[in-house]
Parts: sequence; C-alpha cells; structure tokens
Amino acid sequence: MQHGAGVLSDAELLAIFLRTGISGSNAVDLSRQLLSSFGSLRNLLAADKASFCQHRGLGEAKFAQLQAVLEMARRFQSEQLRREPALTDVAVTRQFLISQLRDEPNEVFAMLLLDSQHRVIRFDKMFFGTIDAAAVYPRVLVKRALDLNAAAIILTHNHPSGVAEPSQADKQITRRIVDAMALVDIRVLDHFVIGDGVAVSFAERGLI
Repeated sequence: MQHGAGVLSDAELLAIFLRTGISGSNAVDLSRQLLSSFGSLRNLLAADKASFCQHRGLGEAKFAQLQAVLEMARRFQSEQLRREPALTDVAVTRQFLISQLRDEPNEVFAMLLLDSQHRVIRFDKMFFGTIDAAAVYPRVLVKRALDLNAAAIILTHNHPSGVAEPSQADKQITRRIVDAMALVDIRVLDHFVIGDGVAVSFAERGLI
C-alpha cells in the first residue's frame, strides 16, 4: 500500500491473486513453485485450462478468476486506446496490439478500424492461419471497413515464432491491401508485425 504493486516480485503478485497456499507452503511459497514449474509468469498466464489445473493448489475456479483478470486488463487497454486518436500515442497502440496477439499460438491477421478523426471504432481479428501462414483476402477487409464506415485502418498480424521481422509475403499483402483500400478512399496508416513482446511498424520502417 505504501509503495505500489510495481515493487512486488512476480511471486508476491501471484500470491495476492492466489490468497492461500497449500499444506506445507504459504501463498508466496506456492507462487514460487508454480513460477518455477511454468518457467515464467507469462507462461502461467498463457496456460490452457488442462495445464493450469493439473498443478496442486490450482483448479477450475482459479483458472476462471485468472481469465477474468486477463480480460479486464485487455479491456482496460482497449478503453485507454479509445480515449485518444490511435496515432496520438504510438506506444499505446503498439502495446495494445501486442497484448492482443503476442500469445496467439497460430498466425492471426487483424485490423484496427478508425474514424475520420483516427479514433478507434473497433479491433477485429479477421483471418486465422496455421503456425506460419494466414490466408488474407483484401476484399473481405474492404467490406468490413465499409460496413463500419471506417476512414482509416491499421493492419496487424503476429509471428508465432516470436520474430517480428516483416517477410516478403507480409510486404506484398500489405501493398495489395493498401491498393484495395485506396479504391474506396480508406487509408492504411500502418501495419504492425507482432513478435515476442515487440511490434515492428511498417510506417516507421518506411514500408507503407
């Protein structure tokens, strides 16, 4: 209470969430054991129900609570992004997109739809692929943008490998989408490639 949650270790933060320990281990000891077992706090947060619930001291109720906490965090970031035009603070936009896509096990192609003032209309995950590819159809993106009366969009997709470097295919599909959107007077402002906690911007690279 005196110094804020930022001074707490991962184990201490997790202990506050768990509230109680198990026989022979208090909440902090249990948290340390769980972090050691999962390898990191991020791995624990990203675990599926089966992996999560197989550990002593965890169960379906705790899993549901944790998913609710994560969803609240995502919605907080989404509301934060909606307060101002999406490009007023590129760092906020970048972190929002990272939070949405970094833990997806397969490739996901999405777009942030913006109004004429570059305020967020909504974020849509549009295409879902295999571990290394996603079929992206510009006409579907154009239709969605028109349906929501978007004036501009920001494209994004993840690389499940964790490497955020844009591929030649990424550059080609971006050019196709830019050309398709131009026909209906919708601007493509940027394309972020999401890796392991990083996001490469096409605009910053001069690729768009």
